[in-house]
Amino acid sequence: MPYRNIKNLPESVRKNLPKHAQEIYREAFNNADRQYKNEVTAHKVAWSAVKKEYVKKDDKWVKK
Repeated sequence: MPYRNIKNLPESVRKNLPKHAQEIYREAFNNADRQYKNEVTAHKVAWSAVKKEYVKKDDKWVKK
């Protein structure tokens, strides 16, 4: 299921990622969901996209 906006993202994503990272996650998830038709794969692709621009330091995600 595609996410219409970042307010619809899973709570774990909304609570942990900065807004820009949430936007990356949403866009990557939606593209992967359309391409692979598999929600688990789409979440993995979305996290991979976030990790290209953000890194987790201590308990906070920050831009590389």
